Amino acid sequence: MKKTLLLLSVFATMFAAKGNAQDDNTVEILYSGTSASVSIAANIAPYVTVESGESAHVKLKQSDSFAGIDPTTDNPDGEIFYVLSGVSDDGEFYLEGAYKCTVELNGLNITNPSGPALNLQNGKRVAVSAKKGKTNTLTDGANEDYNGCLHCKGHLKFKGKGTLNVWASSRHGVYSKEYLEVKNLSLNIYNAPKDGIHCKNYMLVESGTVTVTSCGDDAMQVELDGTESTGPTAGHEDEDSGNFYQEGGTLEVYGCSGKAIKADGDISLTGGSRNFTDADTEQHADIDALKAASAEGGERIVLDLEGRRTAARKSGLYIVKEGKEVRKVLIP
Repeated sequence: MKKTLLLLSVFATMFAAKGNAQDDNTVEILYSGTSASVSIAANIAPYVTVESGESAHVKLKQSDSFAGIDPTTDNPDGEIFYVLSGVSDDGEFYLEGAYKCTVELNGLNITNPSGPALNLQNGKRVAVSAKKGKTNTLTDGANEDYNGCLHCKGHLKFKGKGTLNVWASSRHGVYSKEYLEVKNLSLNIYNAPKDGIHCKNYMLVESGTVTVTSCGDDAMQVELDGTESTGPTAGHEDEDSGNFYQEGGTLEVYGCSGKAIKADGDISLTGGSRNFTDADTEQHADIDALKAASAEGGERIVLDLEGRRTAARKSGLYIVKEGKEVRKVLIP
């Protein structure tokens, strides 16, 4: 398939002249210093718009009208693949969209001095795949408008057999506004001022290795997204439990100020290996025990998830007891 090239710089022109093969359904982004080239396969060119100009701060928008391409064995979801490679010390990858997609990291080393290195503003499932045999490094800069060096608006699935290193200097290392799953890859979070990994709904480690080093708070934290838990669901479909699951793989935590794992729901460690004990984890408060307690004079009591009384001045999940009624309340 003949490719459609969008040239963003002089370097991009040189890249195009090499005549690199372009697979269907694929967008290739190659970083080099302060410039980047974007190559879009002809069959998906109507659905991907480059909005960034000539710098290495690449901004792409996937059309809301995109409803998927014909599924194949290698692409059963009919999604677009974004393949990122190269080096930049002043760049980023920003993606808007409303359909499942895969971001493949193929030897990427990128630093964004002013925000997230990967900013995935897609509310659907986004798979981040580290290509086998490749090491990838993401580094961010201070920007309180975003929650992670890798910031994802939707469901985040890590996969592949390569390595992803994340160096955070602003907030969390990896942030997912919805669930987060890990399979096969080596994910290393370094030097996060807040949590190493922070997500909502649930977190599942199926296989691979997750290492969190030198974070200012918890290594891994899972929040409820709503005010009430769904509990575990079949295949985790539409699950919002605040649960953490490890079914396999390896978890290692070094030098974090908080807990190795903190969850609004339950922590289920049924497989794999860890270098920490249950004493280094923290799950939801025991609501049954709170129900047995009596509220003095029927007053309204607000507790944090450790059962401590609080004024609830910060946003988050709290336990509210009024008389004999106890419920969880999410304060935005």
